[in-house]
Formats: sequence, structure tokens, C-alpha cells
Amino acid sequence: MSAAGQPPAVDADELRRRVRDLLDAHRPATTEPLDFLRARFDAGLAWVHYPAGLGGLDAPRSLQAVVDAELAAAGAPDNDPRRIGIGLGMAAPTILGFGTDEQRQRLLRPLWTGEEVWCQLFSEPGAGSDLAALATRAVRDGEDWVVDGQKVWTSSAHLARWAILIARTDPDQPKHRGISYFICDMTDPGVEVRPLRQITGEAEFNEVFLTGVRIPDSRRLGEIGEGWRVAQTTLMNERVAIGGGRVPREGGMIGLVADTWRERPELRTHDLHQRLLRLWMESEAARLAGERLRQQLAVGQPGPEGSAMKLAFARLNQQISGLEVELLGEEGLGYDDWTLRRPELVDFTGREAGYRYLRAKGNSIEGGTSEVLLNIIAERVLGLPPEPRTDKDVPWKDLPR
Repeated sequence: MSAAGQPPAVDADELRRRVRDLLDAHRPATTEPLDFLRARFDAGLAWVHYPAGLGGLDAPRSLQAVVDAELAAAGAPDNDPRRIGIGLGMAAPTILGFGTDEQRQRLLRPLWTGEEVWCQLFSEPGAGSDLAALATRAVRDGEDWVVDGQKVWTSSAHLARWAILIARTDPDQPKHRGISYFICDMTDPGVEVRPLRQITGEAEFNEVFLTGVRIPDSRRLGEIGEGWRVAQTTLMNERVAIGGGRVPREGGMIGLVADTWRERPELRTHDLHQRLLRLWMESEAARLAGERLRQQLAVGQPGPEGSAMKLAFARLNQQISGLEVELLGEEGLGYDDWTLRRPELVDFTGREAGYRYLRAKGNSIEGGTSEVLLNIIAERVLGLPPEPRTDKDVPWKDLPR
């Protein structure tokens, strides 16, 4: 024990020992992937920085890379993080920060193993970028809340068991102060999911109609009326999840274009060369900034700086995909399988240039529009004066709609 009476911190050597114990007891070659993932969670090797008993060991977040590297070298299965990104990147940190002990115990393990997929019921047709203006209502009825409203642009709703949901519980309060945060069972009566066909021809996301959906008060996160504060945790983690993922040097979309440039000399022009060099440098700068952001995450919660990463991610994806289409000429205009598909995940690197060009248009909308992120960066990172907001203290019911 330390002088303060606390157990010694878990270090890299201790984590390697725990990984060896896990591999000895559950050999990847002979263990079902789901059984292995459950055992990994129970061993505290899912999120090492989470509390013991909730998939972690209260270890420094930076040591997760040690565990991941050891398990990858042993051929252990992963939890397909791209498929369950909303749960991992948005729902889990919010549940950890605001959930009850019972909620954490029930929800975090199947979320991490991928047994239960999550979606996010935030955006609405009439609230757009002004998320706090949402109109979905939750009315208290005994121990339940009855929810009515419509959500839109909901990725994975057609696959999800659970959703993180914000709804208006007090229309007499100003828009930011009358919201509460709930966990919605997507299999409950009154939840209707409809596909939204997008510019790519696919329907990777949906609109969701909520009609008399009953949510027990036990599935509320945070206090009544404090949903906007809870949602900030979700939103800040979402922007890091979208724009702050770890990629190798020349990884992601810039690597695809660079490979085409090297392999197809007949496509090269001086103008495209200069643009490629500029975008390559900007991509590398963004990658290094992402490494710095992850170092900050290792010692605390994500802050508004994550908005800058997401903003850069969107801008670079759109510019790089545009350059790729120009480089390929007619060849870059089309792509296979222009049908109404319901994909489980967005696959930028495994598709054709034409698909990447069209899908990248959504990067400046999803996870907070670029215009909103610019305001966040100006006010909360640079300390510039905020824009005038005449509706800040007006009851929501009195706002024009």
C-alpha cells in the first residue's frame, strides 16, 4: 500500500501480466470471440482508465495502447469499434459520468462487447444546428416519462438496441434549461425507424418517430432539467470520436490519393501536384494535433479543442476527396452498387473515389456543423466575444417556431 493508503497504480508491466493471464485462460484460437471479449472486459482490459468492475483498472488512459498492442500481437479478436462507435465514443463516457451504479453495471459491458448497438437521438427536423431548440417532449406520468417527437439523421437506428435521447421536460424554462437526458429502448412500442436515402444512394441513417414511448425514470441520466449539461459530455466526446481517431502517417484518405499518384504517373499535372503536397502537409499537421489531443485526453475529459479536430477532419476529407476525383477524371465519377443499401458502418477507404467524394459532404454536418464548431472554437478556445443571443433567457414555449 502507498503512504496514502491506496493500492499502487497499475503500470505497463502489470498490464502485460494481466494480458498474459487472460490469454492463458482464454486462448484466442479456441475461444469464441464474444466469450473472449466478455472475459477481457471482466479482466479490466477493455477501457483500462475506467473504474475496476466496469471494464477498467483505474489505470492511466495512455496505457490502453499497451494492452491493445499485446492482444493484437496474439491474434485476439477486437470488438469491431467502427460498428459500435456511437456506443464507445458517446454513450459510454456519458453513462460513466452521469449514470447510476445500476445503469453502469447493466449497460457498459454489452456496449463494449458489441452485443448491444447504440444510436443517438439528438437532432430534429426543426432544430437543426440549434440543438437546444429541440421540440421532442417528455411528460412525467408516475414513474415513467411519455415521449413524443421526431428525431433525424440517426446513424445505426436500424441496428440499435439502445439510444441516448434528449427531450424537453419543461417548456416554461429557457431552451437550454428545460431539457432532460434519457436512455431509450429502441425495441419499445411507439419507436418507429424509417430509412433516409442520402446522396450516395444508401440509407446509413434514419429518421425516428417517437409516439407515446414510455421510458422509466430509472433510465434518466443526470437530474431533471440538466440534460443540456449531460449532453455536452456526449457532444465533446462525439467530436473527438469523429475527428480525433489515431491514424498512421499518411493514413486515411490522404494515403489513398498519394498511392494513386505514385502508381498512376499518367494522371499527374503540376497543379494537382501542388494541391496534393499542400493537403499532405495539412493532413500530417492534423494527425500530429490529434496525437496532442489524445495526450490531453489521457489526463482529463475532452474539452472544446475537440471541435477543432472535427472541423479539420471535415474540411480535409472534402478537399482530399475532391482532389482524388479530379485526379482520376472520368474514372473517379462513378462507383459500384448505387442502390438503397442499409450498411452497418461507413467505409471510406474500402469504396471508390466517387463514393468518398459524395459521402464526405456529410462530414461538415454530422457531429455538429462546421459553422457551430467555428463559434465554439472562437468563444471557448480563443476567448473571443460570443455572438448576441436574444433567445437565451426566453422560455422555450415563447420562442418563434
